[in-house]
Order: sequence, then C-alpha cells, then structure tokens
Amino acid sequence: MSDKGNQDSDAKSKDGKSEESKSSSASGVDGLASAFMKSLNLDKEGPKLESVLDEVSFEGIAKFIASDKCKKIITMAGAGISTSAGIPDFRSPGSGLYDNLEKYNLPNPQAIFYLDYFDENPEPFFVLCKELWPGTVKPTPCHYFIRLLERKKKLLTHFTQNIDTLERTTGLSDDKLVEAHGSFKSGHCRLCKEKYSQDWLKEKIFSDEKSPIPKCEKEGCEGVVKPDIVFFGESLGSNFLTHIKDFDECDCLIVMGTSLVVQPFASLTGRVKEDTPRLYINLEDSTKNDFLAQLYGSGFNFDGDDNIRDVFKQSTCDDGCYALADLIGWGDELRALVKEEHARLDKEGGAAGKL
Repeated sequence: MSDKGNQDSDAKSKDGKSEESKSSSASGVDGLASAFMKSLNLDKEGPKLESVLDEVSFEGIAKFIASDKCKKIITMAGAGISTSAGIPDFRSPGSGLYDNLEKYNLPNPQAIFYLDYFDENPEPFFVLCKELWPGTVKPTPCHYFIRLLERKKKLLTHFTQNIDTLERTTGLSDDKLVEAHGSFKSGHCRLCKEKYSQDWLKEKIFSDEKSPIPKCEKEGCEGVVKPDIVFFGESLGSNFLTHIKDFDECDCLIVMGTSLVVQPFASLTGRVKEDTPRLYINLEDSTKNDFLAQLYGSGFNFDGDDNIRDVFKQSTCDDGCYALADLIGWGDELRALVKEEHARLDKEGGAAGKL
C-alpha cells in the first residue's frame, strides 16, 4: 500500500465501507471467479503444460518415483491405512466408528467430536477412546512404505489425519510427520489448560471405574482433561501451517486411505504445482462427486482428456503400496522391513503407539 494509502486507510467510502474492505471483497470475488473458471477449464491461457511422466499411469508414477527427478514426495493419509491393523475407520457402512456410535444416543455421529457436546457430555468420547487408543496393533505395510520413502531420501513430508500414532511406531522422523488432527501424545485441561502426559491419560481412561473421565489434578480445578486430538472447529496440529509451504516444493503427491471429505485437509491436494504427479490409492474414488474440490481446483482429473498427472489405483492401501514398491524395485526390501519390524514389536510386547 502507498504512503497515501496508509494515510487514508481510515477513510470511508460513500456507502460506509472502507476502501480496504471494498478491495478485500473484490479480491475475494475475483478469487472465487478464478477458481470457478479453473474448475470448468475456462482459464486455459498460455502454453499447455507438459507431463513429467513418461505415461500417465500407475506404472508411469512408479518409474518417476524410481528416477532421480523425484526427490520430494509428500504423502497424505487417512484411516484407510490403519484398517488392516485392526483400527476401524469412521465411515465404512456397518463397521465404521460412526455406525458403531449409535449406542451412545448421540444427536448425530459427529457430535462426539464437537467441543460443545464434549463439554456437556464427555463420557461417550472417553468410551470411544478405548477403541482408538494406541495399543498392541502394529503398523501396516502402508505405514512402512512411508518409512521406506524416508529411508530412500525421497520423502519430504507425511501428512496424516490419523490419531493412532502408528507412523511414530515405524520410526518416522518427527520433522517428516504432520499429525493434522493431533494425537494421544498429550492432553490439556479444558478449564485451566494444565498439560498431562499420554501415560497419565491412559491410566485414567483405562482405570477400573465404570465411566472413567480424566479430571484435572491441579488444586482448585476439576476440569476435564481432553487428549490433544483436533475436534471439529479447532485449529489443526501445531506444525500443520509450518509445513503447508512444503507443497510448493513437492514433486510427487501420494494420497492413501482417505475419502478427502474433511476440510481443510482435503484441499491440500490442490496446493501442489499444476504439473506435479498425483497418485490416489483407495478402495473407491470418492473425489469425483466432491463439488467443492472441483470448484477450488483441488479435484483429481483421472478421466479427463487433458489429464497429465493424476492416477487412481483402486485397491487397499497395503496392496497398492506393495504393487508400487514392486514396480519401483523396492518390493523385497519393503517385505523384509515389515517382517523385521513386526518381529521387533512382538519381542517388545507389541507396544505400538509408543512415543
């Protein structure tokens, strides 16, 4: 803004709005219009983008990852990478956690993850905690594929929606891990903000009491201690914003086991460059009917005539990762890593989720 603009920043326009406010509104409208034009492929100006892949296919993605051109992979994961470990996802009909919450007579399944409902009735959440708590389950082959990407010096960052801490169990480095929805590694009192450890929380939640609700032990405070899991409406994990800039450097995006419904996590797929290869491994393509994803340019374009980078692999996450590793030439190493690490965890008592 110019010096004159600074001097006149408080000046009001004739309709009562500041010039700055009008400019912001216009910018917002222009941004929405631009996104809309992009979603309809009406913004095609300038030279046509060329694909960095030899072929836009699963095999083409594998060949690109194996090459020296691919050095900064970002992975994004949801509950689907942990289901083979025995942790249920949220939305699968019949077996998902949302379907299994009916016994709590919630106003709606998602209510268990809303702060207003939690403050009014925290018991259902802590009963559910026993199902979600990091316990004796082991990381899946998909988790170890992510760890293998780091070992191969290909992984830039791993973004996860999961709160099971299984990535940590594989030994994935802290500086590579973004737990967007938090985890059980700590907790805070809802009243005084006193911090508590994972071990303290576990002792209280798994006590012999009929309805174990962790209460703050600070003198004069009896607030409920909530694990540092991100509820609807809360800010995402502390390092989420710090690592958003990583998408500018990303040269390959791999998305696994997520329906890409929850925002703002889902919109991250649109933050990479327009020619960056994107691989989506999931049991179904849940992105094609996502209007908002298409509108804001983050939607995949698997079947488009102008698709130069998007590939959908319909499979379980484990099968997809094994197939990808085999094509790259890492299959034997991945299988050996899974076997070795599972044996180690069995020897240590299956202590997954330790920090």
